Amino acid sequence: MDYASSLLGLLPGGRRTPGLKDLLASVGRYLQPEQVERIREAAEFGASAHKGQKRRSGEPFIAHPVATAAILADLHLDPDTLIAAILHDVIEDTRTPKDQLAERFGADVAELVDGVTKLDAIQFKSREEAQAESFRKMLLAMVRDLRVILVKLADRTHNMRTIDAMPPHRRRAIARETLEIYAPIAERLGLYNLKLELEELGFQALYPRRYRVLEHALRKARGNQKEFLKKIEEQLSAALEKRGITARVDTREKHIYSIYKKMLRKRTSLSEIVDVYGLRIVVDEFDTCYRALGVVHSVFKPMPGRFKDYIAIPRVNGYQSLHTTLFGPNAVPIEVQIRTEDMHRVAESGIAAHWKYKSGGGADSMQQQRAREWLSSLVELQEDGSSEEFLESVKVDLFPDKVYVFTPKGKILRLPSGATVVDFAYAVHTDVGNRCVAAKVDRRLTPLRTVLRNGQTVEIITAKGAVPNPAWVGFVVTAKARSAIRHYLKSLRRTEAIDLGHRLLAQALAEFHLSLEEVGPETREAMLGEFGMKNSDELYEKIGLGERLAPLVARRLLPAAAVEAGASKPAPLAIAGTEGLLVTYARCCFPLPNDPVFAFLSAGRGVVIHRDRCVNVEDYRKHPEKWLPVSWQSVPDRLFTSEIRVHVANRTGVLAGVAAAIASADTNIHHVSIEEQEGDASILTFEMKVRDRKQLARVMRVIRRLPDVTRVSRTIAAHARGGRAEDDYDEQDSNPETP
Repeated sequence: MDYASSLLGLLPGGRRTPGLKDLLASVGRYLQPEQVERIREAAEFGASAHKGQKRRSGEPFIAHPVATAAILADLHLDPDTLIAAILHDVIEDTRTPKDQLAERFGADVAELVDGVTKLDAIQFKSREEAQAESFRKMLLAMVRDLRVILVKLADRTHNMRTIDAMPPHRRRAIARETLEIYAPIAERLGLYNLKLELEELGFQALYPRRYRVLEHALRKARGNQKEFLKKIEEQLSAALEKRGITARVDTREKHIYSIYKKMLRKRTSLSEIVDVYGLRIVVDEFDTCYRALGVVHSVFKPMPGRFKDYIAIPRVNGYQSLHTTLFGPNAVPIEVQIRTEDMHRVAESGIAAHWKYKSGGGADSMQQQRAREWLSSLVELQEDGSSEEFLESVKVDLFPDKVYVFTPKGKILRLPSGATVVDFAYAVHTDVGNRCVAAKVDRRLTPLRTVLRNGQTVEIITAKGAVPNPAWVGFVVTAKARSAIRHYLKSLRRTEAIDLGHRLLAQALAEFHLSLEEVGPETREAMLGEFGMKNSDELYEKIGLGERLAPLVARRLLPAAAVEAGASKPAPLAIAGTEGLLVTYARCCFPLPNDPVFAFLSAGRGVVIHRDRCVNVEDYRKHPEKWLPVSWQSVPDRLFTSEIRVHVANRTGVLAGVAAAIASADTNIHHVSIEEQEGDASILTFEMKVRDRKQLARVMRVIRRLPDVTRVSRTIAAHARGGRAEDDYDEQDSNPETP
């Protein structure tokens, strides 16, 4: 017990570490004696488990978990959470099993500790993947129990307080992670005090010189500012008292990191940031907030466009307050916040403000309900994709909500700044997003990529059978929308890969006059076991993606006699341009139906089609095992991309003339570029959509008739130097009747 209770000393940075006596004194103010005794027992157990272990600072290791629990005690959290904080490192850093914690302190404590335990026992490809997977596990544990993240945030806060003991490179990495992940999570959950401390400590560790410069400049300016604000405070207090409003008026100083972010955002110097200080007015009743606002505006004129009502429309983390900016004496802007005592408590402590630490507590507070809704949405994000993708999605989702838009029925949806109509559709429901085809914003039809603004009403138009457009990934900003679209595309890609792999393997077996149906089940099962695959679909998927070669798989499935007999010439794989994501038409040579083509298997991409005259094909000819014979099927009404180069004399209106000629041939131009040549000449490169070689030949024939055109050619490949090779059609090619 002496070991656990003697943890008082000073940390390297001079900050005092709360010891066990401090912790017990803090929890004794709001917990029952028997609950305090459980916390004392946990400290003894933790001290024994960590005996002999020291932190980098040289202090006993148990000092850290006790200090973590003390941070949570300031939020008046329940005994199980405090015990979990004291024991949060015992599974990871000692030989204490989870079952022992459950037996000694209960299943809740064991689950909480497990939720914050890193995955060091699992081998990952990189440190980044390990961190991302650990973060994924922690967030999914949060879905089951919100207290997991409270322990983790307190753990990170104390680690940041003692970060000076870490080497510089680790200090920077931890600080960056704190600013990018943990401080935004604290803000999302409404834990404002923890958020402020994490940002301040993270900024100080990541940019120590910038922090020192700003801190010194603010300290110099503080004296005059405080005197100035004191007079305004007295003026407002007197005006409120005169109107019979009981209120507490406090001076509020912005912290250094928020000032730094504002300087970056507005690209201004510190001298131009005038609202470094502000005022907070705390009243007793909800409706008094609006009465107080009227009084404030009667004393000082409000600044237009700077009023925000977060009481009527709370922030996503439950924060409520009235914000206004006033023209103070000498036209100096003054930021004022007006809220009730309850709102103030929520603003400072978020989901912890109404935590039910006694058994039989009531329903969740609004803040906890909103936190649970957000965490539940994370389950959807993690169902597909890697841990790194999940972490990046959560980072995107943590940006502050700034756009409030309405459904046609008047429901308010909160979306990140820059959110589009498609983001709105997915925010309503994943099925609505997947099936949306059009939208009305304020009753007017608008493109799906339209960025939404505050106060707009959005109506989504859906269609049965509609599917997400891959291009949406390029402009959506919410993690939910991006994840849903990627999930659909991956599912589609897998289906196409299975189908293509089945066709490729059937083609490879046909060379030996054998079909898939003729392969015995024992042979197939043996091969799947050898490759470590669960079923035939997994094998087909690998073949379709080019990760397994169909000829080699086919030989593994053949009886010995068939292998010795040899293979006949393989039947070509029929292509039509409608195969989807797993058949790619190379953009270096733009193959068209009826072009002589060359195909090969590319790992992860499937089948890649080139024109056989393409310069890049030479590299692929070195790997004959990946070649594929292909032939064109009768092509349905589908457009292919092609590119032509038009050599012209520089004349006014020549580009417009060529473009008009292309349009007259019923062809749509997708992209055009101009390359200046020596003398009085230029090369116009047109990327366009055509059905086949016949249509392209007609386009080229129409262009050749123009007076300023000296040559028309078709692009066949990009040279390594960045230039383009050209393929001149002869007279037969330009005949529209010739394929």
